[in-house]
Amino acid sequence: MSEFLREITEVRENADLIYDEVAMTACYDHLAEKITENLIDNRPLFLPVMMGGIYLCGQLMQRLDFPLEVDYLHATRYRDKLQGNDLHWLVHPSGKVAGRTVLVIDDILDQGLTLAGIVENLQKAGAAEVQSVVLTVKQCPRIKDVDVTYRGVDVPDRYVFGCGMDYRGYWRNLPQIYAVADS
Repeated sequence: MSEFLREITEVRENADLIYDEVAMTACYDHLAEKITENLIDNRPLFLPVMMGGIYLCGQLMQRLDFPLEVDYLHATRYRDKLQGNDLHWLVHPSGKVAGRTVLVIDDILDQGLTLAGIVENLQKAGAAEVQSVVLTVKQCPRIKDVDVTYRGVDVPDRYVFGCGMDYRGYWRNLPQIYAVADS
């Protein structure tokens, strides 16, 4: 086993379970109910933020029974690292944004910089309305205030992974949320 594989395996083995699969299923159900109440008649454009937002988008789409369109965007501050830097755009959404109700779907709200930058970009692109849903809200100070329309669960101010969130590019596929063990 390589040193890297050993590290990421040990991180998972030693991590603290924050939310189990049952809690996350209840979270997805609740978010889908609220999104349905507000967007059922809007023909919204869903924009998951790659990579973490794709997991939540998949969970939500199977719970929604109304017409919606899906595109994506890829803007990141982490790039498989443990700390974020400036917002880096890899893929902008297609030209379908102008005049639309857009739902940005992301895995975590921490300092607010990524989501604020994305919302600002979509507003400049002519979106009629920009709403957002985040799976997790980290209990930490925000650098940038950003309104989040739909919030999933709160997580501690620790490095978390699972349910779309990664540890060094891995463990997004886990159906639970873990926090890296304090050292």
